[in-house]
Amino acid sequence: MVTIAQSKMTMPTEGEVRAAVQGHHALAPYLAIQFETQHIQIFDDQKQAHQVELPTSALRLLVDILAELADGNAVKVVPVHAEMTTQEAADLLNVSRPHLVKLLEEGVLAYHRTGKHRRVRFTDLMHYKETRERASEQAMAELAQQSQEPGMAYE
Repeated sequence: MVTIAQSKMTMPTEGEVRAAVQGHHALAPYLAIQFETQHIQIFDDQKQAHQVELPTSALRLLVDILAELADGNAVKVVPVHAEMTTQEAADLLNVSRPHLVKLLEEGVLAYHRTGKHRRVRFTDLMHYKETRERASEQAMAELAQQSQEPGMAYE
């Protein structure tokens, strides 16, 4: 079982935001290159360059992280096979913990117990979130369509 580490989330400082903006702009163009790996240089304390080979998928993730930091958001990387507590899952969905527990008990979201504690798989949570977002988008599209019908105009 893998659970999400309880590391303290901190908001990026102004300096980190500036560096993230620069890093994002510098690295993003290289994602269009269709290589399996990319080489980057890292400089140590003595200003010596060290070349590091990264999978392009890792570079893509780094660019996504930099974009979030550039927007001033804290970031946490979660492996897809991770298990979350009910509070972590509720926080990710931006709902209350009691509401999440209700979804679990109603069978809307899959979970299992570890002792007396409920655990939700990250992949199940993301599937639920995507389904919920698609349903919301569809409802908005239907409302927009209805507002265009004769006699339904908002005047």
